[in-house]
Order: sequence, then structure tokens, then C-alpha cells
Amino acid sequence: MMAAASTCIQDGSLLVNGKTLLTGVPFNVKVSPVESSAAFFFGATSSIPSSRHVFSLGVLQEFQFLCLFRHKIWWMIPRVGKLACEIPMETQMLLLEVKEKSALCDRDSLPLSNEKTFYVLLLPVLEGSFRATLQGARSNELQICVESGDANVQTTNVSEVVFMNSGDNPFKLIKDSIKILENHMGTFKHIDNKKVPGHLDWFGWCTWDAFYTDVNPQGIKEGLERFMEGGCPPRFLIIDDGWQETYNDFQKEGEPFVEGSQFASRLTDIKENGKFRGLKQDIPCYDLQEFTNFIKESYGLKFVYVWHALLGYWGGLHPSSETMRKYNPKIEYPIQSPGNTGNLRDIAMDSLEKFGVGVIDPQRIFDFYNDLHSYLASCGVDGVKVDVQTLLETLGFGHGGRVALTGRYQEALEESIARNFGADNLICCMNHNSDSFYSSKRSAVARASEDFMPRDPTCQTLHIASVAFNSLLMGEIVVPDWDMFQSKHFTAKFHGAARALSGSTVYVSDEPGHHDFELLKKLVLPDGSILRARCSGRPTRDCLFIDPVMDGKNFLKIWNLNKLSGVIGAFNCQGAGNWPLKEGSENILASTSKPLTITGHISPLDIDYIGDIAGDDWTGDCAIYAFNSGSLSRLPKEGKIQVSLSTLECEVFTISPVKVYNSHHFAPIGLIDMYNSGGAIEGLLCSQLPSGCKIQIKTRGCGRFGAYSSSKPSYCTVKGEETKFNYNTEDGLLIIHLEGDCDAREIDVVY
Repeated sequence: MMAAASTCIQDGSLLVNGKTLLTGVPFNVKVSPVESSAAFFFGATSSIPSSRHVFSLGVLQEFQFLCLFRHKIWWMIPRVGKLACEIPMETQMLLLEVKEKSALCDRDSLPLSNEKTFYVLLLPVLEGSFRATLQGARSNELQICVESGDANVQTTNVSEVVFMNSGDNPFKLIKDSIKILENHMGTFKHIDNKKVPGHLDWFGWCTWDAFYTDVNPQGIKEGLERFMEGGCPPRFLIIDDGWQETYNDFQKEGEPFVEGSQFASRLTDIKENGKFRGLKQDIPCYDLQEFTNFIKESYGLKFVYVWHALLGYWGGLHPSSETMRKYNPKIEYPIQSPGNTGNLRDIAMDSLEKFGVGVIDPQRIFDFYNDLHSYLASCGVDGVKVDVQTLLETLGFGHGGRVALTGRYQEALEESIARNFGADNLICCMNHNSDSFYSSKRSAVARASEDFMPRDPTCQTLHIASVAFNSLLMGEIVVPDWDMFQSKHFTAKFHGAARALSGSTVYVSDEPGHHDFELLKKLVLPDGSILRARCSGRPTRDCLFIDPVMDGKNFLKIWNLNKLSGVIGAFNCQGAGNWPLKEGSENILASTSKPLTITGHISPLDIDYIGDIAGDDWTGDCAIYAFNSGSLSRLPKEGKIQVSLSTLECEVFTISPVKVYNSHHFAPIGLIDMYNSGGAIEGLLCSQLPSGCKIQIKTRGCGRFGAYSSSKPSYCTVKGEETKFNYNTEDGLLIIHLEGDCDAREIDVVY
């Protein structure tokens, strides 16, 4: 049975490019080609109708794999391995590395061993009312789990529940596959076809770890003042959980605390609670509207977002509230799928199962969002962070199933936000299920991992690895938000460097007065803008199938692109934590939590698409600037630099292609006191002069601007005025000091 020219089922085996991937493929499994592509879908049939099926695809052969799976109902993490039995329940992406051995001959006709590598991608998706995931069995069978989330929504047949594609570049393979699915499914949009919100280019502050639910106007005012005094003004603020009017039926004042009851609070009004109403000391404001206007005018904020849950609050809407009755909320009790309960249970979800949720009538959901968002917009609020989103998958019973309910809520949310905020100013959070991913037509930003947890030292390296690996999939649908961090945390440099490579916003959750401004100024320009990279930060190709947290051998490399250069971060995530649900001898090593020094290498070829940035006139060499050491070196693109890092240490390398202008070899680095130095460069031109040539660089920001030059310039100008410069003949580092504001400017280097 042919599905595409390179894929077929023969004698019960699935072959891709002539390589056997699966054996013992059952007769009830079918494959069908995807129109106008080399990809195909898996489907399967059953004689018994059910709302949940588990189908075997056959025995998966031994290949290196990377999968992204939900270890909790809210969040994904990566796992690598070789056997199908290691693939967890709730796997939402599976990438296989397939090596083909071929025989070559050298000059003396002696056979040489050569391996050609290609990649196979499997994405379980949505079909009608059903949603699919992958999982492995002890027999090394690869299985599809298909479920509707409603016992009354049943089927015996699915035909397009797992998408499969192959290619020789894993990053292009994932991108192309998501675009094929976008066109075929019609239920979501690729990130290239979405408008991203403006807050991404500005430094931000979130109130969560600073105050938790005790957030209040006085604390916000004090925090903004401290940032201004330190020279790092936030232009983007999230007022997180704690501003809404809620009531808890299960936790009475003065009574002993009931574990889990904090998640049972329900929303009683769309307006702000008493903390944000009434005249406050030193704040001439009576309500949220006046407070929002006050902080924007006083502290130069461009964007103010507020938090709310997808169902209003954690426990939904309160049915007894006069204000909420128009939305017809009813108490319903979530039902978790076996995939959720089979991995890591979550106290919030278990509590909501016990206490119930005030579910908004799906027919009234747009009315609720529209009323809430129109009120917030009237108060000067610019957008929202919407949390607790995957809760919907547990409430599908009686509503046509989880996929239908998620699609209805997502459509209403996106329509309301576009109508009321005039832009897609939305941060999705706790939404790591495929129901949400493949229902996202306008949502352009989503949190990439579980929260930054300042009080848990064992979660820090897991956070960095999770956001990078999750961005492989999420970065094709949204801009992955790598979450806030705290600038005075003991891992702040580690987190800060990672955020600089993320391709997303940079924001912190510092308590007022607890800041490391020296660190923040490596991320934030004096006007509050950031140097955001062009793509989503992702692991380098040689890191895709290694465990950078627990194997004790490898550090994690993350790459990204700027307009004229690439950037790589090397992060030693070993020896500081364990993956959840990970079994085996690696736990013994990681659980010791002793610092481990890891030695590896970085190379210009670690940056995919570096040639596209370099252009046709590239010499093939790169200038490499190491941020922490301040060293500059020149390498051929195949060259390598050895790097040694201890646990929780990192280094950031700007990699700029070297070009030749009138015999002068030149490569711009950027603002060398910023982690993502190359993000400051907007363009470069060379023009001929009667006595030589002039290299004109368009840049923004201020501070030390660096470049590699094989020879000392005659002179340099900034905005047409000659300026002093420093030149090191040993390594070719040219430094020009950019004074004044952060506006765009032109630097001329004249030879």
C-alpha cells in the first residue's frame, strides 16, 4: 500500500526511504497520503464503537528518538531514548533519527563506512471530535490513543489521527509539517500567518513571584519606582492572579486550612476586587481604570496585561453570584483521561475534580469574554494572560467532547480579544495539549513550560531544557514564552542568558528592591527595549537526541538567528535536578546534585540556516565572540571551539559570517555588553570610495559596539561625526563607543 513515493507498507512492515520503521503492522491500520506532499496519515478501525481507543501501529524498530509529552495535564517536557517502551503516555510529538549506512570508495577503491541521516516526524493530531496521542508498550509496540472526552461521542474508525513526514533537516521538517497540517486541517494557523503582540519587544515585570495573590497597587507602584531608579524601566506589566473578586465556599475564615481548597475559589464579578478600589496612600486612584492610567503616565508603561483563567478563575464562575448568573454557570466535576492520571497527578486538577468547577454555558462564553475584556479595555488594560486552559479537556462530557469544547472557547476568546484590545494581545498559559495547539488561529504567544519556581533549586535546569525542546513544536504555532525569572536568584545569569536567546519577551518577577541591575542591563536597553532574536530558540541538531539534564555527559546548546548573525548558548544543566517520571541508573548520578564539569564544543555549523544569513559572498569563515570571556576568534564554518562548563554555568557566543570588502575581512558583532549582541544590528552595506571603501552598519542601542576587522580602519563615524575607536591587532576586535539614546543610528567604518 503506497502512501507516498518514499513510504509504503510491505508484508506487514512500514518502510520509509527503504528503511523499516515498524514491523507487525496490524491489518486494521491504514495509511493515506496527504495531498500535494510526501507526508501521510495513519488511521485505524475497530469493530466496537467507543469514546476511547488504543490502536497498535506495530513494533517500532530501535532508533534514537525525541518525544514531547505531557508529564502533567498542563505541561510538556522532553524525553529521549531508543525503544518504544520508553515513549510515555500523552506524547504529542515524536522525532526519530534514522541512519542509513552506505558504501563509498576512497582513492584506492577501499570501502569506507558512511552514514546518511534522515528524520521521521510523527504528530498525533485532531480528527473531528477526537484527539490522538502516542505511547509505547512494553512489547515495543507504538500505539495511538484516540479519545473524545465524552462517553456519548463514539467512533469505530479514524483515518487521519497521526501525521507522518520525513526529511534530512529536522527543523525544516517540523516547520514544513506544521504548514502542511495548517492547510489540510484548517483549524489553526502557523506562527508565520499570525500577528505577534507588541509587548514581545519590551522588557517586562510580572507581579506573580513578587507578591503572589497578595498583589496590590502600593506594591506595584513601589516595584515600578525601583526599576526606574535602577535604569531598567519595564514597558510591559502583567498584573497576575490576585486582582479579581472571588469567593471560596470550601475555606472559611478562621477555620483550619483545607489542602487544595485554594483552587476551588470562583469568580463573582468581572470588576476588580477591593484592593484596587478606593483611595490608597500615595496613589491618587479610586479604581482599576485610574490606577492603570496612573502607572502608564508615571512610569512610561506601554502595555498593561492582567491575568484571568480560561473559565474566569481556577474554580470557574460562582453560580450564586448575581453578576455571573447571566452566563448560566453550572457546577461540573472534571473527568481526567487515563493519560493524565497515568503520568504525574497535579494537586490543582485533583482538587477541581473534588470541589467542581463553575462552567460557563458554551452558548454564553463569548458574552462572558466580551463583557470582561470590554471592561478591562475601558480601564486602559491592553491585553490578558489566560491561564488554566487545559482544564477544558476534562469537561467535555455533555458538550460534544473535549475537542469541540476547546474549539468553541478558543474561538470566543480570540474573537473577544481582537474586538476589545484591537490586537491579538494574549498570552496563553497552561495550554500544552494538542486540543489547544491545533485550535489556535490567532493566539500568537504561549508559555513554553511549567513556571519558573524560585524556591525549588532542582527545577532550574529542567526549566531551561524544557523551554528549548518544547519550542521545537510550539515555535511553529506560537511564539514560545520562556516565562519570567528573578534577577537576584542564584540562577539568574543562567536564566537571563537563556531568555536572551529565546526569541521571545524578557520579563522578571522581582520583589520590589530585589534586583541585579548589572545583569538586567545585559538584557535591557535604557529605553526598556530588548534585543529579541528572530526565531524561537531551539536545541542544536547534535543536542536533539541527548539528555542534557541527566546523562552526565552533555551540555545543552541553544541556537537562534539575528538579521546578520547567529547566536549559540551553551548551558550545563547536568547535576542539578531529575526529570519527572524518569527511571533508571541516571537518577543515581543526578540525584547527588554535585556540580559536574562538562566539556564539549560549539561550531558555526551548530546554527542551522547560517548560510542563508551569510549570503552568496560569504568566505565560509565566522567571527565568534564569547560573551563572558570577552574573547574573539575566527574559525572556518566546520571549525570547533572547546567549551568547559560547571553545573549551572553558561556561555553565549555571537557567530557572525566574515565577508571580504576590498581585501578587508569584516564581520559585525553588535553590542558586546548585551547577551544577544547581534540583535542590535539592522543592516550592513559597503560602498566604494576613491581611496578605499566604507562599511555602513545600521544599528540601535548604546554601549560598546564590536566588530571583527582584519585590518585597522582609517577612521570611524557615528551619525556622520568622527568618533574614537579601539582596535586590537591580535584578534581583530574593533570597538566603537555609542553614546546617548537608543535610537537607530549609522556607523561608518572607513578603510
